[in-house]
Amino acid sequence: RTMNLAGNASTVTLWLSVLGSGVFHGVNPAMGWLFATALGLQRGSRMALVAALPPLALGHAASIFAVTSSALALGLVVHAASLRVITGIVLLGWAAYHLCYGHRHQVRVGMTAGFVGLALWSAGTATVHGAGLMLVPALMPICGAAAQGGWSGALGPTALVALVHTLVASGTSAAIAFAAYEYLGLGMLRRGWINFDWLWSGALALTGAALLTLSW
Repeated sequence: RTMNLAGNASTVTLWLSVLGSGVFHGVNPAMGWLFATALGLQRGSRMALVAALPPLALGHAASIFAVTSSALALGLVVHAASLRVITGIVLLGWAAYHLCYGHRHQVRVGMTAGFVGLALWSAGTATVHGAGLMLVPALMPICGAAAQGGWSGALGPTALVALVHTLVASGTSAAIAFAAYEYLGLGMLRRGWINFDWLWSGALALTGAALLTLSW
């Protein structure tokens, strides 16, 4: 019974990390809410803001699923401890790269972009920022048992993680976008701004360091 309780607590913790990363991604303006708000303000329409949210969510989900499923596929042929080390090193390297050069490699798209353009922009931005990599530490134990049955058996849990994460991230982005549109406006960026590049790089580095620590 003690082992079951410990296992259940561990599972809850892993899912809380998936939800927490969703909130963190949603708060980050680079993940879409800033673009949706600017689009709505530029066109003077709430519907323009609303219309931007689904493709942004779709692009984010596609990037998350592509990265996490690729990591899981690698995990089927690489020992779990080795995969943690590899992922940890990649995350630390990505954090350093993002901190030094990430601002120079923003995925650009015009304000006239349609559904496909917004989805591609969202997917590219999430991938460049390493959003999917941040979910790998939680994904590996969640999908570990399913992966024992092969690739096809692990796709379901991987898709579920991507879906839950994206729903939370998109809900957070939508709430902030509407608040900015209705009450704050983009002028809030001039009055006060958080350096999300530093926060994002720190989160990547922290995740990578945690993986390396767990590997010893």
